[in-house]
Amino acid sequence: MAAAAASESVLCVKTEVKVYRIPPRASSRGHRAADWKLDQADWSGRLSVTTKGETAYVKLEDRVTGELFAEAPVDSYPGIAIEGVTDSSRYFVLRIQDGAGRRAFIGVGFPDREDAFDFNVALQDHFKWVKQDAEALRQEQDLPPCPRLDLGFKEGQTIQLHIGNMKRRQQPRPRPVTTTAGTSGAVPLLPPPGGKHPGGKGSPKRTTESQTPRTGSDAVLPLT
Repeated sequence: MAAAAASESVLCVKTEVKVYRIPPRASSRGHRAADWKLDQADWSGRLSVTTKGETAYVKLEDRVTGELFAEAPVDSYPGIAIEGVTDSSRYFVLRIQDGAGRRAFIGVGFPDREDAFDFNVALQDHFKWVKQDAEALRQEQDLPPCPRLDLGFKEGQTIQLHIGNMKRRQQPRPRPVTTTAGTSGAVPLLPPPGGKHPGGKGSPKRTTESQTPRTGSDAVLPLT
């Protein structure tokens, strides 16, 4: 099954741009906008930046009908497809290309510095993303393949589980407390001194010295 074609995305649209015929580069130092006839633009219209896959396309279109005037495929930025001039931030040299593969260099200028800044940032952000995506793909390819784990049971293989505390120890049941009467219940309180026994009978009588007669030398004689 063939892979789906990449969709086209729009990064930037500027409604006013001017195109100039430029002279050949005089030196290796780059192009200068001051060498162009800035007061005699050869064309004016709309500029848009679109992307399809990793390639960006700078399109010059009629601002009313949308008819394509010229197109510049851009594979890298900065690069030979788009160059900034040495004496201004609003002008660029664009390498356009037609359907037959013929190429030409033209000058492009924005009336506002903010428009030129947006154009520049749109291209920078796109190729920054392309670079990051390529680096992530390279790192993924450099990783060693992970061995595939076979977690299935072989024929006749079993597994044994040891789960602790499955059986609770049989703890002895508490024995009931038995009173003197043989009934279960709470431990009875001791009777208070001089009180009655819980059985209903009075406390046993205590023997005092006045009740026990003394004999022998310990006897006390009454005074006369």
